Amino acid sequence: MTDPRPLGGPAAIWGFLRSLLIYFGRPGRAAAERRLYRQFVAAGDLVFDIGAHVGNRSRSLRDLGARVVAVEPQPRFADWLEWLFRAQPEVTVERCALSASQGRARLSVSRLHPTLATLDSTWQHQVAAARGFSHVRWESEVEVPVETLDSLIARHGRPAFCKIDVEGHEAEVLSGLSTPIPALSFEYTPAVPAAAEGCVARLEGLGRYRYAVSIGETLNLGAWLDAAGLRSWLAARRPTERSGDIYAVQERS
Repeated sequence: MTDPRPLGGPAAIWGFLRSLLIYFGRPGRAAAERRLYRQFVAAGDLVFDIGAHVGNRSRSLRDLGARVVAVEPQPRFADWLEWLFRAQPEVTVERCALSASQGRARLSVSRLHPTLATLDSTWQHQVAAARGFSHVRWESEVEVPVETLDSLIARHGRPAFCKIDVEGHEAEVLSGLSTPIPALSFEYTPAVPAAAEGCVARLEGLGRYRYAVSIGETLNLGAWLDAAGLRSWLAARRPTERSGDIYAVQERS
């Protein structure tokens, strides 16, 4: 299957194919994703995949029986998602970015590394010299519609789980949320600790959560921590360490 939209030249074509290879070409990855998400998602649950990209995690969540809202602002990848899930009515594709308020914004895109598209210019500059980012160039921009988590919830309902991977803009996404979500994940980058700390502050303003970290692409969780423990763990990270994802589960009263 080729993407039905123009891809913007050889670099963009290679970037698109590279993303497919990275996220769909690794044996055992889908099974590992399902094992991870089974801890948070049950059949029939509604889940949000914010920053769905090529849809590998949306597919794993769907395979667990969840109803998935896949949010992707890059037009060529949103087209791909609509094709990939064309026969799956339980997956809805939202062609937008998320932030603290609704409107429109400029999305910075790397043609060779489109997985690193971001709305956050500050994050973009801060990670430029970090491990895994020094070779990345954001040479393109596209204007995209912007929604909030609250507006998404108003349209689809409150999710049982929400994955947020938006390259440094995670705290802004959570700023557009006014009610707690039972479980979620957000990306962290050691070179920009303030972004993850902003996520923790927002979540703790909505409720009390416990947290576990998955380093890199291991898809394995470390020990569960309270907010203070997670902040200490984040503060001890060196800027050259790998990025990963933080999983948060709301504590019951």
